This record gives sequence, structure tokens and C-alpha cells, in this order.
Amino acid sequence: MKLSQNAITVLERRYLSKDAEGNIIETIDGMFNRVADAIASADKVFDETADVKATSEEFREMMTSLKFMPNSPTLMNAGKPLGQLSACFVLPIGDSMGEIFDAVKNAALIHQSGGGTGFSFSRLRPEGSTVRSTGGVASGPVSFMKVFNSATEAVKQGGTRRGANMGILRIDHPDIIKFIKCKSDDKEITNFNISVGLTEAFMSAVEKNEEYDLVDPRDGSKKGTLNAKEVFDLIVDMAWKNGEPGIIFLDRLNKDNVVPSIGEIEATNPCGEQPLLPYESCNLGSINLAKMVALDENGEYRIDYDLLSDTVKKAVHFLDNVIEVNKYPLEEISRQTRLTRKIGLGVMGFADMLFRLKIPYNSEQGIETASKLMSFINDTAHAASRELAKTRGAFPAFEQSIYAGGEPIRNATCTTIAPTGTISIICGASSGVEPLFALSFVRNVMDNDELPQVDAYFEEVARREGFYSPELMRKIAKEGTLHNISEVPQHVKDIFVTAHDISPKYHIRMQSAFQRFTDNAVSKTVNFPNAATREDVANVYMLAYKLRCKGVTIYRDGSRDGQVLYVGDKKEDAKPHAMAKITPRPRPEITRGITEKVVIGCGNLYVTVNYDDTGICEVFANLGRAGGCPSQSEATSRLISTALRSGMDVESLIEQLRGIRCHSTLRQKATNPNIKVLSCPDAIGRVLEKVVKLKALDDEMRHEYECGHCAKEDKCEKREARTESDVERCDCMLDVGEDALCPECGSKMEHEGGCVICRACGYSKCG
Repeated sequence: MKLSQNAITVLERRYLSKDAEGNIIETIDGMFNRVADAIASADKVFDETADVKATSEEFREMMTSLKFMPNSPTLMNAGKPLGQLSACFVLPIGDSMGEIFDAVKNAALIHQSGGGTGFSFSRLRPEGSTVRSTGGVASGPVSFMKVFNSATEAVKQGGTRRGANMGILRIDHPDIIKFIKCKSDDKEITNFNISVGLTEAFMSAVEKNEEYDLVDPRDGSKKGTLNAKEVFDLIVDMAWKNGEPGIIFLDRLNKDNVVPSIGEIEATNPCGEQPLLPYESCNLGSINLAKMVALDENGEYRIDYDLLSDTVKKAVHFLDNVIEVNKYPLEEISRQTRLTRKIGLGVMGFADMLFRLKIPYNSEQGIETASKLMSFINDTAHAASRELAKTRGAFPAFEQSIYAGGEPIRNATCTTIAPTGTISIICGASSGVEPLFALSFVRNVMDNDELPQVDAYFEEVARREGFYSPELMRKIAKEGTLHNISEVPQHVKDIFVTAHDISPKYHIRMQSAFQRFTDNAVSKTVNFPNAATREDVANVYMLAYKLRCKGVTIYRDGSRDGQVLYVGDKKEDAKPHAMAKITPRPRPEITRGITEKVVIGCGNLYVTVNYDDTGICEVFANLGRAGGCPSQSEATSRLISTALRSGMDVESLIEQLRGIRCHSTLRQKATNPNIKVLSCPDAIGRVLEKVVKLKALDDEMRHEYECGHCAKEDKCEKREARTESDVERCDCMLDVGEDALCPECGSKMEHEGGCVICRACGYSKCG
């Protein structure tokens, strides 16, 4: 195998088996052998004489040659006792307390096993509705989303993947405005991507600037009206501000519902590409298109359709076998999944393929290539599924499906285009059908040196054409595009376009081209520059509607908090320090802050959090009486203080502390109403949250006094400078269009389908 160092790092951190102490006990070859053997064993279920060894070798070769890769849970869990192999699940949420908390419990089991969950909150009664059994009033969907969010925070996905959810609410739900605004603070509901479920009727009302009805989900009664255009504009405004909510076209999902007699599709998986019925799951896999090319007699690349056909057929066989050997977290999921046997074969490396074919992503030829390619893959996948049905039978719900009376098919759906995330890092491929995010980026290595990492094929072309140099690669990394690089020939610039070279229109047109020939949906992020307007976002949403996409996610560069922020315009002076040796700054002589008494299982805990103008700088935690574990509290406080003065993001620390449980506190919580925390660390996290808000108010007051003007006058709300020095010392928190840094390795993060991923180490987070 030809694996990059990044791929090896990702495999070692997140995929290879470890012992109880966290030591790696599996080789990379061993992992692929484990997966291939486990998935091939399903052949015996259908034919006792099947040559499982030969099938295993086919599957192993397909993965080790990096032509195909299954979704992460399959790589992590196949051949192990856990054995949960699917990435995508949808759970129903009924309108009763029992049903809601059953869904919370079931989601926790799925997250623990490595899957992501989608929910529709549309069946929940609106906020303020009467609860007949108690005489109280309902708290509404958004309130319960916070319950699900907290549960997700408490569960790490098998120790290797973070919990991820999709929350969807129908556009006609009475609480829709609150839902649209629920992530206006992007530190709220952090484990959810959210999408508004739009209907064709609503979109028609938007175009006509008409009112539309809000509907009580309990009885279908009318609960008021809203202006469709105003609601649409609110969705656009929120997406422009921080990328959420996305939109899902519910009627289109159900138009392609293969088994409408079984149920209605209400939700998708966390990245939006896999619509599912309640309790359904789907296992995904992706073909690496960069490997599906060959050189012709003139030394030019062409698509190798014979190899692609062979790979699609083997991949369909592989994914159908996954359904058979999968150990599902719930019996109802096992039953529903086997009823329809949905699989989701997709692609990655599309941008890499276009580079080799010398076709610009943002061109008519690029769009035509996408259509022809996906049409071939979809047709071949369906043919392979029909071939499997000859020996294995059609999916059990076949006679209830839209296919009834026709040629039997093994799988109700065959194709899905996922963002691919870490599996594309393993394969050294561009993600899904996205353009390449960057051709070159700089990583900090030992001794604070900078090492340019360059797309392998771009480097090959640069060396062949004679313009390669490490200095130029650093320059390209800083620019983020070839657009203004005079040393690169124009014909190379035309081909090697990256995400921000491509207009939003071409992003949507490319998504639409793939969607036409995809059974399920397409995960795609439309990248906007920071200067994009709300009108730009609205136009893309309307174009997605007109071009028959099933949903869309946008991200405007620099629109989220927690990004790399600079004082002034010198971006080159601000380098990530995550990989460098860090010395904590000295404790300031003067601080301000609060001390709060918190009741825990061991008594009263007094938590002090202090800050200065630079930021929160220290934490003290003292027990009010003997007992408990004062040494551990002191150690925790010292480590937090050191991390804070070393520049670590306080929100990251809060995320790590909140939700930690202590048996002593939990035992006494049931009888002591004054205990409102889970442990000492949880208490510290809660007080830190309060001080973050307190300091923000403090900063705002100081900003009002000091900042009348700044170097970014077109964006700063304070425009009248008193003196020239005000321009220099203004440090208001402006978005400057740089992407967030990975909390694990310090590299830049990329936005994919509403999530972020680090392509250097594989860290990812949705929500």
C-alpha cells in the first residue's frame, strides 16, 4: 500500500485495534484482513459452498489498492465483538415523554457503537401547548433538542468518533422561528447539524411572497400564518451568519421513497446525504475515482470504465454483505434495515480525477463529466444489485415497493454521495464530490519549522513543468489559490481550481449533476467568500430548489466564532502555535473574577475563576470541609490554569469538563435538591461558562470606550475614530476569513456537509 503519513496517522489514532491501555495491537494490513474476512463470511449465509477465501481476497485488494473504502464504523468494528458497521441511522421521536427519552437512550447506544443519528422533531407539540396528563405546558422541540445534545456530549462514539446528530423541523411547525434561530449562538446545541424541512408548497409561497399556514402536529389544526418570504429570508440570514440551518426538500425525499407504504421519510443522517425511514440504517462506501483512470496511447488520462464497472460490482457485493454480518444496536433497527436492505455506494476523489483529465471543475465539461460518470455508476450498481437478487432474493419489502412487478432487486437504494471525511484521508483522495480545498498547506513540525504539504498530483505537474520549489509551495499555501501566483502557467491555473475559485453557481450545478443519478442524496458544501452577501446565499438556495437538489449546506468563510483572528491585516504574522512548544504566560498581578459556591457529593465546593484583559487565566477549587479529594481538585485547577495561560481555547476546556460524572455526587443528588452538578470538574466547567459571558460583557464595555474605529472600517460597527492611535489599538473580534484550527494537531479545518474535518489527523466534529 502507498499510504501517506497523514493516512498512517489517522489509522493509528482512530482505526487500529488497541488494548486496554491504549496501545496499538493491530497492523494496518491486519485491519484490512480483519475487515475483508468478516465481510466475506456473509457469502456462506447464501451458499455453503461459497469460496469465502477468494471473496475476502477480492475485498482486501479493493481496499488496500485504495480503490474502495467502506464507512468508518465498518473499518473500526468489523470482525470485533461490537460488530456495528453502519454510519447512518434515523430514529423517530414521538410526542410523549416516554417516546422522547426512549429516543435519547437509543441515540446513546448508536453513538456508542460509532453511528450518527438523524431526528425529525416535527411530531413534538409546540412550546406552550397544554400537557393534559400533568396540567403543565410543553417546552417544545428546541428544548428537547438540548436534552439530546447533552446526552450526546456524555457519550464518545466507541472512543474513536464523536457523537453527531441531524435535527430537522418542518417549515410549517409552529416553533419554526425558534428552531431557525436556535444556533444563532454557535456554542449552543453543538452536537447537532440542523436543517429546515422545506415543502414545495412553501417554496411556491416564497416565490409569490405569500402567507403560509403553521400546523399543530397533534391534530393538523391551523396555528397561525407567516409570510413565506420573510421566513425564507430569516433562514438565509442565519445561514449567512454561521452556516446553519441547512435546508432539506422533504417532498423530494419522499418522491424518491422506494417504499412509501411503509412510512414517510422525515429525516436524514447528520450530513444530509442519507434520507431514511424511522429505525432504518444504511452502510456507506465510496469508490476512489482518482484510481479509476488510465493512460491512453498518447500519454493522456482517460476514465477506465472497465475498472470502474468491476469495482462498482464488487462494492455492491461488499455493502450487501455488510447488512448480513452487521450487529445492530437495536432489534427494531435490524428488522427495518433488513426489510429494505438500503446501501449507499458513493465516490471520492472526483476533483483528483478532473485534474488528471485536465478538466476544470467549474466548467461545462466538468458538469457533463459528472453526469456521465454518476449515470454509469448508478446503472452499474443497480445491475449488480439485480444480479445479487437472482441468488439471494429481492429485499423483503420488494412487493410493497415502487419496483413491485418488475425485475427483482436486492437493495431498495444503491447510491449515496457522502462527504467521506477520514476515509478520503486514508485513500489520499479529495473528499466526496467536493473541489479540493487547498493545493498546498503548511504544517508546523519539530523545532517550529514549516513543512509545505502539497497535493501529490499538483506537485508532479509542477515538477514536470519546471515551476516547483518549496518557496513557491509555501506561497501557494498562504494564498490558498493559484489565482494570483504569476509563477504558475495559466493552463495549470485553469485546471487546478480550488473551493474558493469556484462560484456558488457551479457548486450547486455540480451537486445537481450528481443528484440526477443518485438514489439517495448528495452531501455538498457551497463555499462562499467572507464578502458574500445574504442575497448571494438566497440565490444559491433558490438555484438548488430549481435544479432539483434534495438539500443544500452553505458555509461563508470566516462566519463562525472560534476562528483564527488577527489584529490588523498581517495574516502572515499570525501562525498557529498548536504544534509548537508553549510556555504559559506569567500570572498577571491584577485579575478580576467570581467565586461561586457549588454543592457536590462531598460538601461545598468553592470555585474561583479569574481573568484579565488577555483572557481567563486561573481557576481555584477548594472544598469547604474535610473529605472528598482535595488533591485531585487542586491538580485539576492547576492544569486548567496552565492550559488557559498557554492560550488554550476556554470553550474546548469547558467541553472536556462538562458532563464528567462522580459516583459520590450522583448518589446524593437523588436526595439533595441543592446538588445541581455531576462532579467537581462539571462544576468548574459550569462556572467557567458563566465567566466567559461575564468577560464578554466586560470586553464589550471596554470596546465601547476604546474602539471608535478600526482598520476594518467597512465591517466594524464603530466608525468614528477619535485619534489615529485608536486605529492601531482596536482589537475587536472580526471574522477575517480564516478556517478554524484542529484542537488536536493545529492544522486548518475544512467544512464538509455541515461538519468540520482536519485532513492532517482525521479529527472531525459535526454541529
